[in-house]
Amino acid sequence: MKPSATPFPHTTRIEVAFRDIDAMGHVNNAVYLSYLETARIKFMTTLQEVGHLRELPIILAEATVRYLSPALFGEMLLIGTGVSRLGNKSFDMLHEIVVENGRLIATARSVLVMYDYVSEKTFPIPDKFRQQLTTMQNDWQSPDW
Repeated sequence: MKPSATPFPHTTRIEVAFRDIDAMGHVNNAVYLSYLETARIKFMTTLQEVGHLRELPIILAEATVRYLSPALFGEMLLIGTGVSRLGNKSFDMLHEIVVENGRLIATARSVLVMYDYVSEKTFPIPDKFRQQLTTMQNDWQSPDW
């Protein structure tokens, strides 16, 4: 599998730290969820211009990762992120993790739900969010994995 030909709407750079490595000498599978969380939060704070993380009205409902190649200590990872589906209350984010040299490390999908932490209830995706997303993604077409 090759990296997507179309760049993702948002890219997060993360250097593989020593603490991320397992006994086999590569990034432990569980660490990728932290990488994806960082990319997801950076995407959302860029999109919504929030002053504090508590203002992000989303909650993670599901995450799947397809591991394709090991990431190693010191490598610079580029995590592409984009929204591939908008529902009524939920949306899907796709992520692609590549090393700077272009080697594909992993692909992932996250399902997020609009969530009010005060009332502890879900709510429909606001029109403003949809408009901000359309502007940020600029007609981006998600890959077919």
